[in-house]
Amino acid sequence: MKRNVPVFGLLIGLVTPVIGFIIMYFIWGHGMPMGEFIRTLVNNHDMASKVLSLGLLLNLLPFILYTNKRLDYTARGILVATILYAVLIVLIKYVW
Repeated sequence: MKRNVPVFGLLIGLVTPVIGFIIMYFIWGHGMPMGEFIRTLVNNHDMASKVLSLGLLLNLLPFILYTNKRLDYTARGILVATILYAVLIVLIKYVW
């Protein structure tokens, strides 16, 4: 697969916040099972938006990396994924 395509960046941009979510689970989970942590996030929308936002910050690393390597289409895909996650976070915080 070519590396300078938006689909590759979109894939990276969708997977990286999941890794950030797992990191947030280890930081804020305090030893509770993953299912209980997710139930807490479903019931507490403010905490869910914070955890997702902090996990989304991890998208900065590949975005800066691909921008510096001049792989602009891949960086554009990461940006699109970040915007999609941001819309989801706003919906979780203010609508649902």
